This record gives sequence, C-alpha cells and structure tokens, in this order.
Amino acid sequence: MTRRVTALALAALLLLAGAGPAPAAGYRYWSFWEHGGDGWTYATRGPSTTRPSDGDVQGFRFTVGQDPADAARPRGTAGFAAICAKTPAQDGRKRVALVLDFGTTADAPSGERPPARRTACARVSPDATTAEALAAVAPPLRYDANALLCAVAGYPRRGCGEQVADGRAQGRPAAGEDSPQSGPSLGPVAGAAVVALLGAAAVWHMRRRA
Repeated sequence: MTRRVTALALAALLLLAGAGPAPAAGYRYWSFWEHGGDGWTYATRGPSTTRPSDGDVQGFRFTVGQDPADAARPRGTAGFAAICAKTPAQDGRKRVALVLDFGTTADAPSGERPPARRTACARVSPDATTAEALAAVAPPLRYDANALLCAVAGYPRRGCGEQVADGRAQGRPAAGEDSPQSGPSLGPVAGAAVVALLGAAAVWHMRRRA
C-alpha cells in the first residue's frame, strides 16, 4: 500500500512539474516595416495611412507571430540606391524602395509555397501612400473588410490574419475579442492531486500505527 501511494504521489508531482501554460498562439499575417539607419523598425501605422518620402525604404514580411516586438523582419540589406538604380527620378513623382519577403515554407498556409523574396522601386505621385506604392509594383493586393492587408502579389491565395497554434490554423477572433491567451494550466489540478494523495498516505500510516 505504501508503495502504491508513493507511486501515485510521484506521478502527480511529475504532472505538476510538466504542466504549464499552453504554447501561445500566433497569427499568420503580412507585417509592415520601415528601414532607417539602425535597420528595420516595425511601422507604427498601416500602409494605407503612411505617406513615405522620396528615397524611403519600406518592407513587408509574411510571417507567423504574436508580438510585433518579436516579429520576423524582412530579409536582405539592399538600400534605396540599389533597389531604385534602374528607376530614374522624374519630376512630379517620388520613388519608394520596397522589400517584399514572402516568408518561409514553415509560415506558409497549407498547400502553398512562398514566392522568392524580391525588391521593387515604386514611382508614384508625391502624396501616394505606401499601400498605393505597393499596389503599383506587386498586384494583386487583397484586403479584408477591416482593411487588413491579406495578400501581396496574390500570396497567399486564401486566409487573412488567421490564428495559428501547434501548426494548425484556427478561426480568427471576432472584432472586439481579447487577444489570444495561454491555454488552461493543469497546475492546480495536479497540485490538488498531490495534496490528496499525500493526505491519504498520512492517514494510512496513522491507522497502521494505531
């Protein structure tokens, strides 16, 4: 009996040690970046409201992530001069260099393969937004009802900001829902089991001594 109770208590302790928050879910989406002297910086506004200046370098990266601070940056180090070398300046127009990184196969939706990373130089009107510059060099673009950028140059064919956990896409939370949280922890359950089993062992020892 002692061995059985001890074994059960040990199993519960192992469950308690191994139990923890479920892996945090991420989202599959196009991230938007601006390039400066210190490298890539996550954009604070969306491409439809950002109006770049002539000579700016901006990037888009298709990725899976949860926190913008940890989002994967566009790959490559090409600057404005290299990207726009074959696009001469023109009066009444501005040039915006764009880096388009379609991500990795690990981040791709099921059944799709990401195109090769590429750069493009958009020559647009002086008041054009980044979204307009992107549309000029990487059509077709796809947006959802909330103006979220879903596809660049037709990639991906389906989906838009869907939640991804354990490698499987899930339904995107409805507007107004909280951001994804960690799944339920088994810690309290395992802890209760340990207390109950150790208590049973103590009672059995007391009865045996009596």
